[in-house]
Amino acid sequence: MMQLNTLYIMNTVLILDACQRSALAATRSLGRHGIPLLTADDTASALAGRSKYSSQYITYPSPRTQPDLFIAAIIELCKRKNIKILFPMTELTSNLLLIHRDQFAGIALPFADIKVVDALADKYALMHLAEPLNIPVPDTHFANSPDTLNVDLNTLDYPLVLKPGKSWLLHQQEWLHTSVRFANNAAEARTILANDTAFHTHPFMLQNCVPGKGEGIFALYDNGKPLAFFAHKRLREKPPRGGVSVLSESTDINPQLLAYTRALLDHAGWHGIAMVEFRVEPNGTPYLMEINTRFWGSLQLAIDAGVDFPWLLYQVSCGQQIAPVPSYKTGKRLRWLLGDLDSLYLTLRDKDFSFIDKAVAILNFLMPTPFRTRHEVNRLSDLGPFWWELKQYLKDLFGKV
Repeated sequence: MMQLNTLYIMNTVLILDACQRSALAATRSLGRHGIPLLTADDTASALAGRSKYSSQYITYPSPRTQPDLFIAAIIELCKRKNIKILFPMTELTSNLLLIHRDQFAGIALPFADIKVVDALADKYALMHLAEPLNIPVPDTHFANSPDTLNVDLNTLDYPLVLKPGKSWLLHQQEWLHTSVRFANNAAEARTILANDTAFHTHPFMLQNCVPGKGEGIFALYDNGKPLAFFAHKRLREKPPRGGVSVLSESTDINPQLLAYTRALLDHAGWHGIAMVEFRVEPNGTPYLMEINTRFWGSLQLAIDAGVDFPWLLYQVSCGQQIAPVPSYKTGKRLRWLLGDLDSLYLTLRDKDFSFIDKAVAILNFLMPTPFRTRHEVNRLSDLGPFWWELKQYLKDLFGKV
């Protein structure tokens, strides 16, 4: 067994999308376990590339505008650096690698088959999958294009959610990132459908806007076998009315959401990591929103709470049989400091927030819970990423090159 474990830690990992905070969390996780690793992205420098655990940072062609060159560069890099495991952090790079999986023989890419990934990541297909599994979804109208929409926009409830099926679409040899759009009335919905390319190139949905809060279940599977689950709640977001988490807390898993998550992932025979997102109404009724078939932004919180997803996935990638994770620490908090600062700024400038709301926001920002909260990026044991992030932040703030 000792000999096998030695072999495991000799497998070099390439972590892509190094500008992502999830890439930094994975870099620190594997680095602390002594795993040799490199980081890479399509920028001159990157967040995870500044970690002391990254032995080398490498720039590759843009996967969005030069997908063929991106794949060729990763193939060459894997050969030159003897890479044995690939950890992509975004949906785009993950899908590109899976599409060209046959060109990465002998290299572990810890994902399910591309058809399985597409079935879950495609929101249009996912809504259809949820129905026979008795998983609630928002009231939905499906369409292949605006011209084939079989519902009168004037008869729908507003605000209305206009949701492309896929997050990334290939358009004129370039990958476009789509986004969920909101319309307050039929006229706005018509304008969005007429002008947004995403609604003309792939099936889409019109959904009722579900009130309440977002909740998610994070999971790791090994060829259909569940190994770990995790849940957290968002305490503050950027923008403050809903967006990226800047302060989050580990929580107990909602049994109902776990049951729905397992139904979906078990049905798919899932392999690798996934984040299943729900919208929960004030009365407690959950509705399935989407599944992210990649690492998530607040990955570091799960690691701090005792579910080290990157390290577990590394072991799975090496073929090691590991036991399911039975529990983790709840009440742990993770703060993205500069993101939290942005959230505060947006709160203070928002005219819809009252004076009291803004005063409370300032107090909450200045009075964190020190014994429960850890910073996501700025950590004394590895300060390089924070100095890089702060420099980029100040450049953006003052418009300097």
